[in-house]
Amino acid sequence: MDVTILLAQLVATGAIAAWLTTGLRDNLLHPALNETYTAEVFSMARMRSEYPDAFEMVAHRAITTRSTQQLAFRAVVAAEALACILLWVGVVALLMAMVGTAAAETARVLALLGATAFTAIWAGFLVVGNYFYYWFCHEGAQNTHYQMTLWGLGTMILISLS
Repeated sequence: MDVTILLAQLVATGAIAAWLTTGLRDNLLHPALNETYTAEVFSMARMRSEYPDAFEMVAHRAITTRSTQQLAFRAVVAAEALACILLWVGVVALLMAMVGTAAAETARVLALLGATAFTAIWAGFLVVGNYFYYWFCHEGAQNTHYQMTLWGLGTMILISLS
């Protein structure tokens, strides 16, 4: 049974590692695709144009300085890179545990660190996005961030089983 649980943990951790690695790759090769939307959320541009009265109440929260917006995007990419490293270390450790060359508990701890980093990224987007009222005009992004947070939490719960 332990090998079956390790296999499930390996697949779950590998799935979020692969998903995040794809996103990190795109953010490194095509940064303008996501950085543009990060800047748009920070500046609250859509809220300003679509809900001007509501925007006026919270306009003081908008960050329009390009260097600050770019720094925030770079911080996200760095967090994604760290999470990817942790996740792939966890995947390798779980694989080693399955074949008996590493302790299962150590492998689970490493995978849990990666899954926690993954979950923290998406929960962070939800918190920061809420501050900038992105639910006014970026519902698709908010839903994606929510689903990724739940996926990460589910993976964390599965990894916690022994």
